[in-house]
Amino acid sequence: MRKITIGMVILSIILIGMVIPAGFSGEANSVVITYGETTHANTNYKADVDSFFKSQTSLDLNNVAEKIITASEVNKISSTITGKTYDSSQIFSSALVDLNDNDNLEVSVDKSKITTITGDMYLSALKSAGITSGHVYVTSPVTATGESALAGIMNSYEEATNVEIPETVKEAANKEIYTQAEIVENSNVSADKLSDLVDDVKETVQEENITDHQTIVNIINNYTINNNINITNNDIENLASSIEQIQNAQGDINNYETQVSEILNSTDTGDSTNDILGGIFN
Repeated sequence: MRKITIGMVILSIILIGMVIPAGFSGEANSVVITYGETTHANTNYKADVDSFFKSQTSLDLNNVAEKIITASEVNKISSTITGKTYDSSQIFSSALVDLNDNDNLEVSVDKSKITTITGDMYLSALKSAGITSGHVYVTSPVTATGESALAGIMNSYEEATNVEIPETVKEAANKEIYTQAEIVENSNVSADKLSDLVDDVKETVQEENITDHQTIVNIINNYTINNNINITNNDIENLASSIEQIQNAQGDINNYETQVSEILNSTDTGDSTNDILGGIFN
């Protein structure tokens, strides 16, 4: 029988580190909080946000990774979609992403603070980006639309999985959120009805692999007529552009989803580790 040397033990530790996916070698990075920079800079605001997260989860927030979402990060997205710009005193929305609960994607929104974007809207936009696992919690210390939270949520997924979301995918998902927020704020359609519309149209477009703008417009028109939804032609055009952008990014979305799925749903990590150790110690 061969002797086990210190060198072998060190080598085994290195190899184990290579097998376990980055971001999941410890518990800390499987949960990430992103704070809006306004919230993080204000002790009372941060305490309010943490209180919501604690009430919704059983997590020890002292052991959770933190990121700060700045106005410049939000503006990089919003300015190209809506033309809106924010300063450092306007970024309140905060989110917690828990990948320990990764069987199905779930979103819990603090409805007392997030006034426009609903859980279903976040859910739809995240699925558009290829994100299908984890539990997401969204809140704010003051009333906020919740539009900027999506940037933080996707940032959290990048931090937790160590996989970068392609810019084309981020832009498409954020455009979906901003477009729906604008329609809800400027029309009489409810957020729930609009979310159902977007989900059903996206499903049709993806199943039939439609990329033609006018065809998507016609599908939305038919849906609004059949479901008695009253939105303007401009709203329909904007929704069609948003869904078209998602469809055009499907290649990047599928690639990202595959990378993350391999990390989150890998079932052979333990077996691989055992095989390596067995090879070393036998």
